[in-house]
Amino acid sequence: MNRNHSKLVSDRTMLAALIAIPLISCTPEPATVPETTTTSDEIAAMTDRVSIEFIGEARLPTGLIVAETEFGGISGITYDAKNEVYYAISDDRSQKAPARFYTFKLELEPVKVLPDITATTLLDQNQPFASGSLDPEGIAVTDRTLSGEQRIYIASEGDRDREIKPFINEFSLDGQLIRIFPIPDQVLPAPNTEQGFRNNLSLESLTIVPNGDILFSATENALIQDGLPPDINQGTACRIFQYNLQLGYLQQQFLYLTEPVAAAANPPDSFQTNGLVELLAIDNTNLLSLERSYSNGVGNTILLFEVSLETASDIQNIDSISEEVDIGEIQPADKRLLLDLRSLNIPLDNIEGMTFGPTLPDGRRSLILISDNNFNPLQVTQILVFAIGS
Repeated sequence: MNRNHSKLVSDRTMLAALIAIPLISCTPEPATVPETTTTSDEIAAMTDRVSIEFIGEARLPTGLIVAETEFGGISGITYDAKNEVYYAISDDRSQKAPARFYTFKLELEPVKVLPDITATTLLDQNQPFASGSLDPEGIAVTDRTLSGEQRIYIASEGDRDREIKPFINEFSLDGQLIRIFPIPDQVLPAPNTEQGFRNNLSLESLTIVPNGDILFSATENALIQDGLPPDINQGTACRIFQYNLQLGYLQQQFLYLTEPVAAAANPPDSFQTNGLVELLAIDNTNLLSLERSYSNGVGNTILLFEVSLETASDIQNIDSISEEVDIGEIQPADKRLLLDLRSLNIPLDNIEGMTFGPTLPDGRRSLILISDNNFNPLQVTQILVFAIGS
């Protein structure tokens, strides 16, 4: 499913500054991993030119209490360079406590979460969101707004079974609702039709380009009318949505093809999935993407890709990829594998969030990944820190 790698644009100025030398593992002997569709000689050659060094990890236990609420369900993270703090969104559906994002500081070498963690309640028309009325998954921050004020952006998956729509909303730093972005009709269920988002597989990612012009989000899996969920033989057709951040309208849509499920579940008829769980903008056309595959009895496989939209087709006017067009005629987003996290030789939790952090003392850029513990006592909130660059 990973196509057209040779067309990746070579002059990506920012990424070239971040990524310049061969891949560095934090372990002396990287793990041997099962072969997947992303381990072709072509992709491996490109991966060898990339420098991503694993700095370390921190883990927060499930059950940690912050501001009289349970910390957890972290599905997205973003770095506020102006205030040198991180914001992390909990996917708690206003059930354990009102919908909220956390603010905290992180030391990177060694990796350590500082104890002063605060929680900010998100407000829907001046009151907390009602229980079950949202499923927040993505978060981004910028001060490149028309007002010049910092704003938080939140993506919610919604709930198809309960007829709750996904949303992308803008909030002030104190949680006040500022603006609602339009969600394209293709995403929304229509009466008496098999259309729209699959439950729990809707808007999972959110990122803003450095200059503040564009906001990106994407579906975790294919819309019903666009194709099937992934299995061990094929990936799934996600849509990336590009918004004009300042004016709040949808500019373009792009096709993103995931990898297949990484391993068969055990037992075979139990749960398995793979999906696009996060995007991170490098510039207006280049991003990083995270794919998280999970198979019962096997665990998580996390793949980090570089993505280019430079030659991708705009599919905004295609309502059904599977019915209206030959998918082979659509140019999807180009992608190439940067890192298979199994090579770190550490247990991997349910990684769903990603952000660039501050510049490290040696001049390299930090990259932070974070996991959603599902409020499960058998899981943790895992924070992984990497250095990118020469």
